[in-house]
Amino acid sequence: MKQPLILTLLFFSLSAFISSDGGEDDVTGVWLNGHETAHIEIFKTGKYFYGKIIWLKNPTNDQGEPKKDLNNPDANMRLKPLINLLILKGFEYEGNHKWSEGTIYDPKEGKTYSCKMWFEDENTDNLQMRGFVGVSLMGRTETWKRVK
Repeated sequence: MKQPLILTLLFFSLSAFISSDGGEDDVTGVWLNGHETAHIEIFKTGKYFYGKIIWLKNPTNDQGEPKKDLNNPDANMRLKPLINLLILKGFEYEGNHKWSEGTIYDPKEGKTYSCKMWFEDENTDNLQMRGFVGVSLMGRTETWKRVK
């Protein structure tokens, strides 16, 4: 009696493992944003994914100083440099090369939006980013390209 039960449990365990798409960490790495003005490094901490600016096309202001987060609604954050600024927060992998439940911060506007990201197909070099307010229909999508 125990042997069929053990075999059944083993079968279901292996089925779940085999059916997993294994692509959870495919989003990690360095990405060129849709405006081609910044590189964002996406990384995983625990089960969540985050992203920070690691390169800017124009990293300094007119005085030659590093650009800062001047439009941040939090006055204490306005002196923070844009380099190493965390702009993606709290994404969770939902399967099939899709991440959701995260936010994206736009330092140009000083606003944070709900966000989801995904790969259209098996090409993991083009990441679709959709920032939105409320529902996903009210938003904008741009394509980020993997930096190699």
